[in-house]
Amino acid sequence: MTGKSLGTGREVWRRTGVPAVSHGILLAGSLSMLFPFVWMLATSLKPADETLLWPPRLLPINWTVANYPVVLNAAPFVRYFLNSVIVSVGATIMVIATSLIAGFIFGKYSFPGKKFLFLVILASAMFPFETYMIPLYLTMKSLRWINTYQGIAAPYLIMSFGIFLMRQHIAHSIPDELIDAARVDGASELKIFIRVIVPLCASPIGALGILAFIQAWAAFIWPLLMATTRNMYLMELGLSTFQFRYTADYHLLSAAAVLNTVPMLIAFIILRRRIIESVALTGLKG
Repeated sequence: MTGKSLGTGREVWRRTGVPAVSHGILLAGSLSMLFPFVWMLATSLKPADETLLWPPRLLPINWTVANYPVVLNAAPFVRYFLNSVIVSVGATIMVIATSLIAGFIFGKYSFPGKKFLFLVILASAMFPFETYMIPLYLTMKSLRWINTYQGIAAPYLIMSFGIFLMRQHIAHSIPDELIDAARVDGASELKIFIRVIVPLCASPIGALGILAFIQAWAAFIWPLLMATTRNMYLMELGLSTFQFRYTADYHLLSAAAVLNTVPMLIAFIILRRRIIESVALTGLKG
């Protein structure tokens, strides 16, 4: 009886206790990551005097949405928003295009130095942007791309991880027989790429699109260097309107941050399923 009871207890713990503990840990982690966004949203709905209360309060005492019209009137945020959309959408399209082409070449073609070149591309992802930021700035200056959309978007047009992601998916999820059959039918390499490879990469394209869009939208240091006039500011730079030398308008800064977060949130909601599908379908084999 004792052994049977122990066995039953272990079985119950395995079926109910372990999942409960796992879900509890995941829930706690999720809430801890969500809390800063809740605080930001709550602060954007507070009047100025409530942001300095001690001890601080999460929820406003007097709820107000007056901060949002003030934000929109304090700076040309509509222009900043359009600038961010142009740069982010353009960078996302370029990242997807270059990653698809490079992934197709590395995944389905053989040529001398293929493995070495692919390792070089992967190794480039380990170097922080600050290590080559100055040479890139001098290059943009020589091209006269300072204070231009293409200059601001330049570092975000190619993504090493995107090439890796597409290469893995194309190499291990798209059979060679399918491509060979298309060649037998007389399809050119370009037609194979457009008609076969691109439709079968919908899931990694969605995942990569989110990553590329967020990377370009959230950029700060590079746009700060490249944008020499306020008309070329992105949304991230526009947030500095409410930051001063010794203080900050936290209620207005939070309202502007909420407006800045909405496009990224919308992009994630629309394409979130693609991330899960991409992780499930894309192998990590070498």
